[in-house]
Amino acid sequence: LPFPSLPENKILVAQRPLLIVANKTATLVCNYTYNGTGKEFRASLHKGTDSAVEVCFISWNTTKISSNSNKEFNCQGIHDKDKVIFNLWNMSASQTDIYFCKIEAMYPPPYVYNEKSNGTVIHVKVFFILFLKETPIETEEPQSAIPLWIMVAVTGVLALYSMLITAVFINYWQKSKKNMYHQSDYMNMTPRHPPYQKNKGYPSYAPTRDYTAYRS
Repeated sequence: LPFPSLPENKILVAQRPLLIVANKTATLVCNYTYNGTGKEFRASLHKGTDSAVEVCFISWNTTKISSNSNKEFNCQGIHDKDKVIFNLWNMSASQTDIYFCKIEAMYPPPYVYNEKSNGTVIHVKVFFILFLKETPIETEEPQSAIPLWIMVAVTGVLALYSMLITAVFINYWQKSKKNMYHQSDYMNMTPRHPPYQKNKGYPSYAPTRDYTAYRS
């Protein structure tokens, strides 16, 4: 990125305004210009509108480079001529925020650092993808749940028992009905008058009069 001409011992930083993260990995490039005499530098990445959280940093001079990262982040800084590259990985959606680059000329004096830039909004997108073939999701049944095959077996046994009870009841009812018919036939077998006694004036069962009692 082009920078305007700077007075001596000034640092200017440029960042891209937006960075979309779809695979939890972000690469933030901090371009800077410096026209001073510094030999030892420090570059750091800060999170939040007030830059309250230092994510990670890298420091270097003519002989060595050192870096460190915040425990809550996976971050590594790389210095490459007039830019510093911050690589972040395993990012979460909660880490979506605005990030600022800070470049400092540590030694020799005077100490110089850049004015606060516009920053880069890092938007972390999290996608929930279920790979059913590779990593099937197993749902554990509660211990108190009854297996399906036991429920089916119990239902079948109850249905068979109900059918047997019904058959026994129907058989008992039919036998009881037949016994009732036989008993009614026995009760109706009363003596009947012969056909020739219907016109008699006295019952067929009256005793014969004994005329010998009048003989004397």
